[in-house]
Amino acid sequence: MTLEQRITEDMKAAMKSGDKLRLDTIRLLRAAIIEFNKSGSDSPMSADEEQAILNREAKKRREALDLYKQSNRSELVEKGEQELAIIMEYLPKQLSEDEIREIIRSIISDAGVTEMKDAGKVMGLAMKELRGKAEGTLVQTIVKSLLT
Repeated sequence: MTLEQRITEDMKAAMKSGDKLRLDTIRLLRAAIIEFNKSGSDSPMSADEEQAILNREAKKRREALDLYKQSNRSELVEKGEQELAIIMEYLPKQLSEDEIREIIRSIISDAGVTEMKDAGKVMGLAMKELRGKAEGTLVQTIVKSLLT
């Protein structure tokens, strides 16, 4: 089942159950998929493209959560966390910080990197391996901490 089909089915289920927050969040995801489909790509959406859309939407929610927390808007923080949780249901399981750290350590040793100036090389390799499984800012923080 493609992401688009899964989202359509989940949207129907949310309508039937009356879960407004879930329905609104799924509609946002569906809108992002429709926007992608209208962008001129005649080929069906690949798994990487599906994951990129989900990651982009999750990142928007995380950024909004940060702003809500800075503004002390607890009601919006709660809603944003619920939206993010719904989006995360469609993404692969996220790795823990320790798991990410171990993967990055092995990348650093395999690449023979010892200096901070080669952090870009490590980031490229790490994001290729961790795409969809870890947030980019967390990977960047771990890479910096391991190379300093």
